[in-house]
Amino acid sequence: MIRLILISSAVLVLSACGVGPLPSRTMTSSQALAGTAEWLEFESPQVRHELFRDVARNSAQQQGQTGPVLFPVMQNGELVGGQAVDLRGDLLQAPDAGVLQLTFDTRGDRFTDDRREAFQGLSEREATELVARSLLHRWGVKSTGPVLVIRAPGAPYAAAWIDGVLRINPAFVYMAAAPGSSSN
Repeated sequence: MIRLILISSAVLVLSACGVGPLPSRTMTSSQALAGTAEWLEFESPQVRHELFRDVARNSAQQQGQTGPVLFPVMQNGELVGGQAVDLRGDLLQAPDAGVLQLTFDTRGDRFTDDRREAFQGLSEREATELVARSLLHRWGVKSTGPVLVIRAPGAPYAAAWIDGVLRINPAFVYMAAAPGSSSN
């Protein structure tokens, strides 16, 4: 009986201190993009996959629209929503076979080179390169010179093509690399 009272008391005290099972969290893709990308590494692949699906659904609604969009693309001096991300597409399978030359910004916040399970064994830089090539191909970008890719953590967009520079939110790379975010 004393044992039962002690266990009940311990559970009550721990619950009052906030220790115990965490309540279910619901995060939108916009919140994930605005937050610290590295936190997504600790989310389950299912959560990252659902965030990717949310981005894809929103990009379909925003395609060709002006104003705040997840994939702003500069066209004729105006920012419009770029071609939507395909829910069944695999952004880690770059279709351009390396035609575009990419360079990565080496100042400020850089893409990491250490391999991570969250990127299916790739480094953040390698995963970003594949995502960048897929997006640029999807948007029909042609460039005679190297395309600068900038890491844009906390940006309100997933990726933006502005003035010949591709800015990618690393949180989007985590989402795109989640197993199940592709048709494979």
